[in-house]
Amino acid sequence: MRHPHTPNPQRQTAAVGRTEPAAKPRRFIFLLLDRFTLISFAGAIEPLRLANRVAGRKLYEWKLAGEGGKEARCSNGSVMRLEMGLEEIARDDTVLVCGGVDVAEATTRPILNWLRREARHGAAIGGLCTGAWAIARAGLLQGKRATIHWENQDSFQEEFEELTLTKSVFVIDGNRMSSSGGISSIDLMLKIIARDHGEGLANTVADQLIYTSIRTDQDSQRLSIPTRIGVRHPKLAQVIGRMETNIEEPISPARLAEEVGMSTRQLERLFRRYLNRSPKRYYMEIRLQKARNLLMQTEMSVINVALACGFASPSHFSKCYRAHYSTTPYRERGASGTGGTMDGEEAFDLDDLSDEDDFADEDE
Repeated sequence: MRHPHTPNPQRQTAAVGRTEPAAKPRRFIFLLLDRFTLISFAGAIEPLRLANRVAGRKLYEWKLAGEGGKEARCSNGSVMRLEMGLEEIARDDTVLVCGGVDVAEATTRPILNWLRREARHGAAIGGLCTGAWAIARAGLLQGKRATIHWENQDSFQEEFEELTLTKSVFVIDGNRMSSSGGISSIDLMLKIIARDHGEGLANTVADQLIYTSIRTDQDSQRLSIPTRIGVRHPKLAQVIGRMETNIEEPISPARLAEEVGMSTRQLERLFRRYLNRSPKRYYMEIRLQKARNLLMQTEMSVINVALACGFASPSHFSKCYRAHYSTTPYRERGASGTGGTMDGEEAFDLDDLSDEDDFADEDE
């Protein structure tokens, strides 16, 4: 006897308007990189399972793959048993690369070679979370649009200039796909299900997931600035937006104030009131956060990281970094030498910086 809360497959099939004859199931190969993010993987595979359940037949099937073909470890420490290694797959299969932490280390040469081979054979390939990095490293995103988790965007853009990076929740560009991490893989899979079998089925699957707001590729992955900072002030949000999009060439507080129709003193009071810091300090913290991402996620030299984050002098960059993170860029990178670490340097506060240290356009 069927449980009263279990959907009736025939009724659900009728509800989504399926009239097409049974076809060969579409198969997904989930390539699990070492320390992949479990939530992104689960958010991709569960909609497929539910699509089969709601439709009352097997629309989709899948296999878990990985180097070695035995097991893959999630970033949370749990282990997933694999069903295959890096064997050849069918040309109509879809590969989804599941990335996570330290994706560059997890993307080995055998994995890159496998991705390139399957791409040559015509397989559609996508990346979940940081999986897009592996695809780009294999040279499979040239001239394509792509997305990746916002925390990895700075390093991704610096390393792969041949693609168009977006801040979208997910991107589908031809036979290449990417989702930005977290639960964004749900949105990507619902889009695929809708394309394959109609909006009705996708909506029913979303309902089963208690997923009440399906996002599209036009939605941004990050919260709005007012939501992130917990303050709804249009001029404050406008200034912060300008700061976030002008890292390499910082804009002076005077010019930012002028752009929103305020005096420099009024802008100072606005930041002090809502964020308990000066505009200069807030801007510096944004730049240093980007610098830290680049140091941790790329092989860029400390000097190039400094330049990319608006610092004209490596010594000034090191001084600011040490004041904020209590370590130096060289130690953050894990360099063996101590050159440039400035251990004997007296600590100082970021608010003590002079304007000319940071804003080349102050007198323009």
